[in-house]
Amino acid sequence: MNVQAQVETKVSQRYAEGAKERQEALCCPVDYDASLLELLPQEIIDRDYGCGDPSRYVKTGDTVLDLGSGGGKICYMAAQLVGEKGKIIGVDMTDEMLALARKHQASMAEKIGGDRVQFLKGYIQDLALDVEAMDAFLVANPIQSNASLQQFEQWKSRQRSERPLVASDSIDLVVSNCVLNLVAAADRKQMLDEIFRVLKPGGRVAISDIVSDESVPQHLQENEELWTGCISGAFQEKQFAQAFLDAGFVLVNYDKWDQQPWQVVEGIEFRSVTLMAVKPSADVCMDIGQAVIYKGPYSEVRDDEGHVYPRGERIAVCERTFKFLTEGPQKDEFIGVNPASPRPAENFCAPAGTLRPASETKGGDHCSSSGGVSCC
Repeated sequence: MNVQAQVETKVSQRYAEGAKERQEALCCPVDYDASLLELLPQEIIDRDYGCGDPSRYVKTGDTVLDLGSGGGKICYMAAQLVGEKGKIIGVDMTDEMLALARKHQASMAEKIGGDRVQFLKGYIQDLALDVEAMDAFLVANPIQSNASLQQFEQWKSRQRSERPLVASDSIDLVVSNCVLNLVAAADRKQMLDEIFRVLKPGGRVAISDIVSDESVPQHLQENEELWTGCISGAFQEKQFAQAFLDAGFVLVNYDKWDQQPWQVVEGIEFRSVTLMAVKPSADVCMDIGQAVIYKGPYSEVRDDEGHVYPRGERIAVCERTFKFLTEGPQKDEFIGVNPASPRPAENFCAPAGTLRPASETKGGDHCSSSGGVSCC
């Protein structure tokens, strides 16, 4: 059995036990919204193991994907927030956790006022592979030779492309609660690539997880109890953010950062954080004469695409960037300036930091989320 498979097996075994009986060692104190817990069965609350509350980032109408959904706590909380047009998908690899979540699916649908939650068996590092379908295939077609192994590999390839568990560009918000650290290090790039794949352009992530202030030494990584306990698989705090940047995300930031560490092992501090990020739009940059003004308080800021925004300057931006800055998570930091009459769209290739003369936007709307005319 390879290292990745060993990690999956040990994690699944420990959380299978956690589905049957509460494991206090897996619990990190979290201040959940009590009003969203009122409808949940007590056994789901008792057998939940997390370190944050990513449900706080759910918006009305969202299609939400919960990675490592366990007993379904975050899914059922989010289902109360998305409304009638929203949808929740929970993905987990542990049969016992899926059984716990599905056990209450009908009663929760009645309480919430709609069946908008589904639970799928899958690996969060391979969101295209339907593991329940794979299990059924292997029962009908056991691997007994190299030829049957090749048949199995061909089936997986077709299933991923023709009937992916989670479709590309289909998710508004990916959440996870103390699960990414459980994935083997060799699978983490694929995991982040998969998160990027399933998100719609402009889609968001809100990942609550454990990070370490120093890199975790190899001997701790080899400790199964610490790995399955969300300790020794922790990302180093800078590495966690960098991994999302390397995967192509922008606006990567820590929105929550616990003041005190959850645990300290061999002098290394492990604490709960919530990371947010956005999948950028693939739209071509087109210029219709718009500008943005960075409000401050810093002398300038730079984004992950290389744009520079000095405080108080009218910076020329393309239509895509304008929408991103005035409607996205950083909208409170910028003023959007629309021209009185949009000029014919043309490809935008101005160097970063190019100023937009005031004469080009005379009579146009100035919009800010903190007051004045809305950009929308």
